[in-house]
Amino acid sequence: MSIKSEPVPVVLSPEPNRPTGLKLFFKKCGQQKALLAMSVPFLIWLFIFKYVPLWGWSMAFQDFKPAKSFSEQEWVGLEHFTFLFGDEAFLRVLRNTFAMSAINLILGFVTAIFLALLLNELRHIAFKKVVQTISYMPHFLSWVVAASIISYTLSLENGIINIALMKFGFIDEPILWLGIGEYFWGILGTSEVWKNLGWNTIIYLAAITMIDQEQYEAAEIDGASRLQRMMFITLPALKPTIVILLIMNLGHILEAGFEAQYLLGNPMNLDYSEVLEIFVLKYGISMGNFSLATAAGIFKTVVSFIFLFTANSIAKRLGQARLF
Repeated sequence: MSIKSEPVPVVLSPEPNRPTGLKLFFKKCGQQKALLAMSVPFLIWLFIFKYVPLWGWSMAFQDFKPAKSFSEQEWVGLEHFTFLFGDEAFLRVLRNTFAMSAINLILGFVTAIFLALLLNELRHIAFKKVVQTISYMPHFLSWVVAASIISYTLSLENGIINIALMKFGFIDEPILWLGIGEYFWGILGTSEVWKNLGWNTIIYLAAITMIDQEQYEAAEIDGASRLQRMMFITLPALKPTIVILLIMNLGHILEAGFEAQYLLGNPMNLDYSEVLEIFVLKYGISMGNFSLATAAGIFKTVVSFIFLFTANSIAKRLGQARLF
């Protein structure tokens, strides 16, 4: 008769001197002194230029007069916010800002991912570098130069767009593209793609280089085509990067730009070209109504926070990559 002995459970006791909580935090800080020292100038800059100016938000609740001291200012509560949301011009500007931001966001993401996928498939290194260089170059042009090029391209008399469309019989007479408000959003979206497409692809190309090449080799051996490798290997690997960038861009949904709209806008397309930044400059700062300008800035910040946290929360619930 054999006696079977049951295994004795082993209880692992915690290490006697293992730091926890604050001790672990300070230990990690001690191990990364160089990184912390490098971050100090940035934290000082952040505090001085980002947090200290928040005191100026108080102007939105005052009838602010620059000549008076803080104690002499007249407090008006939410009067400026009420005026903003009851003003037809502000609502129109808000519509334009959201529309142009959405167009730039969608076109920017789709075209940048598409170009990154195509560049990744190029095997001729010299041709690949030429394409990358050509696509990057417009990003380094100032919007003053870029707007001049766009205006000349779309001009009524010598614009290459009108000449080409008339040559191929699509139109019978030249079109004043920048004089028709309904065309402005499309023109701006196309201009943003032309100027920033190459630059936006950099981060996607960097993410693609991190993909294990053995996956492509195994897929090729199994008979997968290039399109199938892109669909089932490259795009899924890019998914975390796409989600993170989408969350970050949604946090800037009310920042449709300023220079492009200001330089390409004119009285004929004003109803479609004016955005929040131009509204603040024209009706706030230029007219000395700093309280109204501050109220519009607070509104933009609050909306940005709402979009950022909402997008991050949705990504968290769906089990996707997120900022925090």
